[in-house]
Amino acid sequence: MRFTFLGTGTGGTLDFFNTCFVISNNNGHFLVDTGGGCEVRKRLNNVNIDMKEIKDIFVSHSHTDHILGLIWMYKKIGILKMHDEIKGKINVYCNDVVYEAIKGISNYVLPKKLVDILEGVINYVILRDGDTYNICGVDYTFFDIQAKDTKQFGFKFMYDNKNIMFLGDETLRPELYDMVKNADFVMHEAFCLDSEKDIFHPYEKNHSTALSAAKIMEELKVKTILLYHTEDNLGDGRKDAYTKEAKTVYKGNVIVPDELEIIEL
Repeated sequence: MRFTFLGTGTGGTLDFFNTCFVISNNNGHFLVDTGGGCEVRKRLNNVNIDMKEIKDIFVSHSHTDHILGLIWMYKKIGILKMHDEIKGKINVYCNDVVYEAIKGISNYVLPKKLVDILEGVINYVILRDGDTYNICGVDYTFFDIQAKDTKQFGFKFMYDNKNIMFLGDETLRPELYDMVKNADFVMHEAFCLDSEKDIFHPYEKNHSTALSAAKIMEELKVKTILLYHTEDNLGDGRKDAYTKEAKTVYKGNVIVPDELEIIEL
């Protein structure tokens, strides 16, 4: 199994693409979030993943940098289906708020002909807290992260006897600490460095710094943390800077993926 990071940035980055990634195994590809624009299609091409082979997509919440790339994918999917170049259904997993946003945006910005075609291609799976679905041969359990802003879901799954979690893009809520405690691999947002908090104001956006995220993960005895959804101001120096700050308070393994990097599990 591998994670391919199409983007690692926040909603405001220019040099990084918005955070989204593909989980791949021998059974297929599972796209997690779609970024904020057509760039998602280019990024898939860059990593040699054929969009036609993606049959499962999860959209964690309805913010622009997570949902709007799906609309650009829909435009291409509709055209491919029109010419009988795409086979089978595509499952889109999302909560009810995200579903309403997707449907509303699609109806406003896509031609009616494409919208009608998509009705026969897209299978919406409206998630409830605790729902489990088998995706590419793996059982994913989706959960409400109890975000302070819009309704948002994360997920967890087991792979190779490891407990792996994706926690969305807000600071982990204390109500979920027991679920995350002792996890093997946790994906947690880190908006910026703690030394930059007066520049980027992460806390007022319900986000974390590399330091604050790492402190929570150390408290919960998480073995590996992967930090994403970051600012792009440090460029190529981001990986070292975020890792160094996190390691001042965290004893486990720290991963800060680069754009288009593949992380093997």
